[in-house]
Amino acid sequence: MISSMTPNMIDEVQLLRAQIAAAAARLIAGDGADYGTAKRKAARQVMGDQQVPAHVLPDNAQIEAEVRVYQSLFHADTQPARLFRLRTLAVEVMEQLAQFNPFLTGAVLGGTAGPHDDIHLQLFADSAKEVEIFLLNREVQIEISESPHFKGPRYEPVETVSFLWRQEGVHAELYELDDLRGAVKARGDKAQRADIAAVRALLHSTNTPTTSYPVHE
Repeated sequence: MISSMTPNMIDEVQLLRAQIAAAAARLIAGDGADYGTAKRKAARQVMGDQQVPAHVLPDNAQIEAEVRVYQSLFHADTQPARLFRLRTLAVEVMEQLAQFNPFLTGAVLGGTAGPHDDIHLQLFADSAKEVEIFLLNREVQIEISESPHFKGPRYEPVETVSFLWRQEGVHAELYELDDLRGAVKARGDKAQRADIAAVRALLHSTNTPTTSYPVHE
């Protein structure tokens, strides 16, 4: 589609993408919207009720870049401490769930986590029930839902357990052990998931913020 456009048309598309990405970033960082919802709402804000062609919509990478810009402008005094707290708690949870091969994903790993973000994990076990029983035996109250499979829409959604850890939300997607090999493969330049060692390394490479959130039960 873009190959048949004139330079002026390409410039217009790029401008629309930038406007939609910036609007989506405000919804994500300011209101806690997920990327899909934010993209749809932002497209309506920028283009009204008209049908938005797929090639005009920004991808998640462009939106994430705008989230970082938004946070640097409006949350620079609080976001680093918030991210440090969530990564610290993520390590705690992953240590407790070590037997289930935990990986950290999402905004806490990517570095864009803000006041509305929770901790997102991927676990790999013989069965989802094994993880649920493990948590229930430790008197952790869980809620069960479903999440899209990381391999894409051709695969069945996976069971997800959600619970509170030190007053922060944790959502753990439950995969089969056979999925583990595909999960650890490199996917582009940016890591999609990180094991305990990698998350610890992130913490050690970051100075403790001067403004901190208390870690309490």
